[in-house]
Amino acid sequence: MKTRSRIGALVAITTIAAATLTACGSDEEKQAEPTATNEGPTYSIAITQFLAHPSLDAITQGFKDALAEKGLNANYTEEDAQGDVPNCTTIAGNFANGNHDLILAVATPSAQAMVNQVEDVPVLFAGITDPVAAGLVPSWEASGTNVTGTSDLNPEGKPAELIQEVLPEAKVIGFVYSLGEKNSVVQLEALRAEAAPLGMTVQEAGVTNASELLTVIQSITDVDVIYVGTDNTVVNALDSVVEFAQENKIPLVVADAPSVERGGAVARGIDYYELGKRTGEMAYDILVGGQDPGQMPPLAVTNTEIAVNTVSAKLMGLEFTPEFLANATDLG
Repeated sequence: MKTRSRIGALVAITTIAAATLTACGSDEEKQAEPTATNEGPTYSIAITQFLAHPSLDAITQGFKDALAEKGLNANYTEEDAQGDVPNCTTIAGNFANGNHDLILAVATPSAQAMVNQVEDVPVLFAGITDPVAAGLVPSWEASGTNVTGTSDLNPEGKPAELIQEVLPEAKVIGFVYSLGEKNSVVQLEALRAEAAPLGMTVQEAGVTNASELLTVIQSITDVDVIYVGTDNTVVNALDSVVEFAQENKIPLVVADAPSVERGGAVARGIDYYELGKRTGEMAYDILVGGQDPGQMPPLAVTNTEIAVNTVSAKLMGLEFTPEFLANATDLG
């Protein structure tokens, strides 16, 4: 079994990075210092996240690190929508009038607001499960617009298969998600489609905001396992789900390593820092290489890694086999 590795280190790094994101509605946008001192132009890059949590923070950090490694000089204007959709609209309006060279929008609500208001500046999205379903691009082919980016669709994650591997007797999966997040609805449909042939059913627990989370999850005690995907609202309040799962001895399976770090039992997910770096490389190709974002198809990262939290899993009544742990990184 592997011990805490670069995954855990990245969570720490990106938690620090989250402090650089300013709250929407502040007197002025945060202007970061240039990231490099090489000869050549300095680009104005605007970044917005729907909210701050480790996976999204890792995307932003990876994006900036990729550009810094390539020697690109950048001034960053950064805004955090604090999980509020109207804030996304306000930020998009400000960025549209900000004379930026490129805009990065992390997570679906921020990307949707940006695409709706910005037409003459390259817009990159990141951390989007299904950019087509979200209305960001018409297909997975080159869009012919100013928009492209990267997806965390993770077709190799196969959560139902993972659940069956660690809990062979599981029959009912409780899926906790935000009703307002299109990506989460896509994940629910995919989970149902994957679970059915494996003899499992999905009991959904949808919330409209984080304040409803504890009440809603208390309604799904008649399940064998709880699954939380890449849902921004739920992941932001994951501590409540972890506490509930531990108290009720219900294993909690999650979609990414940072959520395992916070108490999820197991995940087979992508590396969000690397996703951010891939997005940064696309930005470099646009800014320096002169590529047209409309001629760059969206990218979906497919390489996955297994992370476990053996301490939290034991509190949930789950113990992994030695064979399973041999290929996992323990973040507990």
